[in-house]
Amino acid sequence: MMRAWQYTSARGGLENNLKLNARAPMPVPKDPSTQHVIQVLSVCLNPVDYKVAELIPSAMLSKSSTPGIDFVGKITTAARESKLIKGDTVFGIAALSPVSGGALAEYVVVSMEGAAKLPRGMEPINAATLGVAGLSAYQSIVPYVKAGDKIFINGGSGGVGVFSIQIAKILGCHVTTSCSTANINLCRTLGADEVIDYKKGSVLEALRKKGGFNHIVDNVGNDFQLYWQAHTYSGSTAKFVGVAGGPSLRHFAFATTARLWPGFLGGGKRHFASFLAQPRLDQLQQMGSWMTEGKMKAVIDSRFPFDKAPDAFRRLKTERAKGKIVVDIASTGP
Repeated sequence: MMRAWQYTSARGGLENNLKLNARAPMPVPKDPSTQHVIQVLSVCLNPVDYKVAELIPSAMLSKSSTPGIDFVGKITTAARESKLIKGDTVFGIAALSPVSGGALAEYVVVSMEGAAKLPRGMEPINAATLGVAGLSAYQSIVPYVKAGDKIFINGGSGGVGVFSIQIAKILGCHVTTSCSTANINLCRTLGADEVIDYKKGSVLEALRKKGGFNHIVDNVGNDFQLYWQAHTYSGSTAKFVGVAGGPSLRHFAFATTARLWPGFLGGGKRHFASFLAQPRLDQLQQMGSWMTEGKMKAVIDSRFPFDKAPDAFRRLKTERAKGKIVVDIASTGP
């Protein structure tokens, strides 16, 4: 048996429905050759951990779902085909299910592709922040830019944005980002060359004055005009990647229209791409290396003990967190 936070309904807010089950069954790999059993040390929360659960009907949930995707932990049973062994500390993505990632528990089953070995000298809690947020930042930037490009990152102080800024700078880009007045210094310390304070004026107008952007990443998803007017502040080959966007009909309609409505018929004049971060072992390893080399750092807003997990979700839902929110589950000691 193990302890696990579980829910059967998210009506009225996931944080108000979570129950700590002290006698939850231990997870069992469906494919022992490619899946590890891991003792979870810490979990980092993401908006996707509650947004989908709160949208879908309770009837579509399993009898007892455990949220949580990003983790750091120790292997208790290694996958037979893996070079990793029992006792190795690993980090990554437990599962891609937005309603039952499974990591907010003492033990979780993780695929080989979703678990990277912790580099020597790296703090486990920092590694826990790299899952969905780090991969989202990496996959929305690295394939699209080259050194010298001008990139705009909408939302530089959130869980994804803090990594977006740093990865773009590692790649040699000139970075412009947006944030509130209170977070300007944070974005600058992470490497942003220019910061737009959305509380003091129109982000779109500020971008038009700057112009010439080669790539655009939207980590906020609340102003669709940034896409529809992207041609007024970016080059003709620029792409607009939508990382954010809740599972609502409004966002679904926007994303569908943006992809299908041709520019010559009045639609957007820049290529639109949206995605869900995919587990990539090589990318997790690369970001781990960047952290150990001092090129990238974790930004942690707050930490909560395991028995206060619902409060961690409450903090996340304020949308005012600077960086990541961590739930500690087990000791990081041997």
